[in-house]
Amino acid sequence: DFTHSWLFRVCYSFTFHELVVKMPSDQISLHSSTKPEKVGVDNPNLVLEIQKTTEAHHPSSHTTSKSSNNGHKHSAYMISSVSDKSPKLIEEYDPYLNRTVKHPTTFFETLIHMLKASLGTGILAMPNAFHNAGYLVGSIGTMIIGLLCTYTIHILVHSEYELCRRKKVASMTYPETAEAALIMGPKPTRKFAPYAGAVCNTFLLAYQIGSCSIYFVFVATNIKAVADEYINPDINVRIYMCILLLPLILVNWVRNLKYLAPFSSIANAVTLISFGIIAYYLFSDIRTLDDRNAVANFSGMPLFFGTVLFAMEAIGVVMPLENEMKCPEKFGSVFGVLNCAMFPITLLYTVVGFFGYLRYGSSAEGSITLNLPSDEILAQSVKLMLAFAIYITHALNCYVAVDIAWTQKLKGKIQNNNLFWEYITRTGMVLVTCKC
Repeated sequence: DFTHSWLFRVCYSFTFHELVVKMPSDQISLHSSTKPEKVGVDNPNLVLEIQKTTEAHHPSSHTTSKSSNNGHKHSAYMISSVSDKSPKLIEEYDPYLNRTVKHPTTFFETLIHMLKASLGTGILAMPNAFHNAGYLVGSIGTMIIGLLCTYTIHILVHSEYELCRRKKVASMTYPETAEAALIMGPKPTRKFAPYAGAVCNTFLLAYQIGSCSIYFVFVATNIKAVADEYINPDINVRIYMCILLLPLILVNWVRNLKYLAPFSSIANAVTLISFGIIAYYLFSDIRTLDDRNAVANFSGMPLFFGTVLFAMEAIGVVMPLENEMKCPEKFGSVFGVLNCAMFPITLLYTVVGFFGYLRYGSSAEGSITLNLPSDEILAQSVKLMLAFAIYITHALNCYVAVDIAWTQKLKGKIQNNNLFWEYITRTGMVLVTCKC
């Protein structure tokens, strides 16, 4: 009787029960059908492939699982010898090996996107943020916030990978990751799982639309500031917004991150040139530390923290970037995309904030470009270049909002003319950011 044999007892010792037993000519495959909360293992859907041993129970006997019910290719758990009391788990399902991306991005393309996502208009407010904290607290605080941002993103990426491994899916979105974490977490958290996706999507959508609105206002305001020196200064900034609207819609019609990479590359190059010019103005009349506060009033600390966190954090684009990579395992590795992007970003934010505060002190504006001379060609070029860099990468900042509205919500409900309605959604999202 199989149920009283040593093979059954070995399998049952792993707490797998209600097994479906299949017996090919040379293998015995056991599939668990238990629910997650009833199984004392990490992966409730574990597939075991145990090669039928010879009479001598040769330890080198092994096999691999080539497919599963959902069509994914698996790396299965294998037991090297059924005579072992503690069989070795050699391999397990790897989500990275099962991802199919239509237009995957390379390491460099993803790095460029990550740099641009973190290098937005917020860096221009760093001198004002240091004014609220002081140069000592500001420098230390910025580096700590940068470290925390990097660490929390690592946690998010690792959690997504682990949850994908347990659920045997290739990838998950941010809301799906949150929902799966609650489902597989402690019992008190499971009741909140059905609401996790909606809550995450709501906050992500609000954050991304708000950011895109700020970027659009920044572009129009800087163009107006330069134009006012040459034409009628009474022209309302909304007129400039209307002029910029149609090209902005066309930029947002670019559907794939891979094709947005050249825009991000150009924007990063233009931004670095702009910061080079800003550095010229900062060091032209630098002040000493004695003229500035090392530690500011505590009342300004929340403003400092909020400004730096808004400026540096790009949590919304992390999951889409990682999911679209050709080699996603290189995103969170030691010398991966995340570390290679966040180290220079944190350093640059600290330098701009520190020297910007030394130069302008309490006069530092919400955007450092407002402190530059308005009648000098060099200063005007900075405003135009930064406006251009933000403008051509608006689609990257709007990518998450479009993904939530179209890919996750509308795409599955529309059967005909999907491409047409996707462009309508993208256009509508741009109009919403302009209206806000």
